[in-house]
Amino acid sequence: MTQTYWLEHAWLDTNVEPGVAVTVSAGGSEAGADGRVTDVRTGVDTPPPGAEILRGLTLPGLANAHSHAFHRALRGTVQVGSGTFWTWRELMYSFADRLTPDTYHALARAVYAEMALAGVTAVGEFHYVHHAHDGTPYADPNAMGEALIAAAADAGIRITLLDTAYLSSGFGQPPNPHQRRFSDGTADAWAERSSLLKDQDHARIGAAIHSVRAVPAGQLATVARWAEERRAPLHVHLSEQTAENEACHAAHGCTPTRLLADHGVLGPRTTGVHNTHLTDEDIALLGDSGTGTCMCPTTERDLADGIGPAVALQRAGSPLSLGSDSHAVIDLLEEARAMELNERLRTRTRGHWTAAALLRAASADGHTALGWEDAGSIETGALADFTTIALDSVRTAGPVPRLGAETAVFAATSADVRHTVVAGRHVVRDGAHTLVPDVPAALADAVEALRA
Repeated sequence: MTQTYWLEHAWLDTNVEPGVAVTVSAGGSEAGADGRVTDVRTGVDTPPPGAEILRGLTLPGLANAHSHAFHRALRGTVQVGSGTFWTWRELMYSFADRLTPDTYHALARAVYAEMALAGVTAVGEFHYVHHAHDGTPYADPNAMGEALIAAAADAGIRITLLDTAYLSSGFGQPPNPHQRRFSDGTADAWAERSSLLKDQDHARIGAAIHSVRAVPAGQLATVARWAEERRAPLHVHLSEQTAENEACHAAHGCTPTRLLADHGVLGPRTTGVHNTHLTDEDIALLGDSGTGTCMCPTTERDLADGIGPAVALQRAGSPLSLGSDSHAVIDLLEEARAMELNERLRTRTRGHWTAAALLRAASADGHTALGWEDAGSIETGALADFTTIALDSVRTAGPVPRLGAETAVFAATSADVRHTVVAGRHVVRDGAHTLVPDVPAALADAVEALRA
């Protein structure tokens, strides 16, 4: 069975085309079932009979390459007052302490539905809340991870569960009381538990090293080898804070990037998240190895982390992707815009990336970083995941349609998303989620359950 979508305007990687007919193979009833594009025709002035009509500008589905779903509960509680990343972290821990498999499923389902409303079709969930509050494994040792996988299915989007090794509170330090539920004790124990997780139609299993301070140097290679053997994505928080760099120098006499390189962590399936405070040598190590960079500008500015050297990283050979991280906002168009605008503020010059390059970071390159290389484009053989932006809102009305890429990046917001299609089926139609009827209520209920 097939379905045809008629796209009033579509961004086809390099340009915007009017009147595009896209035929897709029907995916199954479950999220992520294998619905693919089987034909793309341009110059189709009128919708074919029976076609689903998508008015506006249709883009490939957006990839949110870095998410901590439970951080969404902090929105509105940590944006005022003074402090640093480290004081913010203490409040974050207080919410992590309250999570159970059931409450995490409810919250993540709502958060992933919010992402779908924002045009996100795949999320990379950097998952480290593994065990019960006191560190005791659940009867199902992956109960928390399975809750996230189920939440993505319920919200209709794809997920790469980046199961995270988190073994220490700092160099040579055991986990603190908040972190006991994050730790498997050793990287070998982490690998044994993570190996029980299996790919599903909508889900892929990857790995993560929380940071060089959270995984002892002698155990980094165990995590890297686990990912290499499975050809799975491997992500790592890298040099988000200068304090991390200073502590790494004190413990090992080198930067975190050099430490990762020396233990075989860097490579084309690895993505460093943030990559904010880097030396020229760090940038060369990342670029020469093909290690990716995931920028999270809205979180990096919310936490006062700093502005990372994204231009230098890309020039060195590090592919760029984008994430909403702590979910101060969930808007991949804002993340793309912010990366360019941050660089303008830092350099006082304009035009570091084209709109098309920023959209690729938010779509194709983000999917690749998550192991979904067959997503992120509207072309024959690709997964049938796309999102449609209104061109008649107060933000987007005015520019001619051929400037759609610029309009999407520099004018539109997540509020302009009208449709989101995953595996050839509508997940968001006319701005409403088809699987989660009242997303604001679901978010409010889930957050309230954690705050109670």
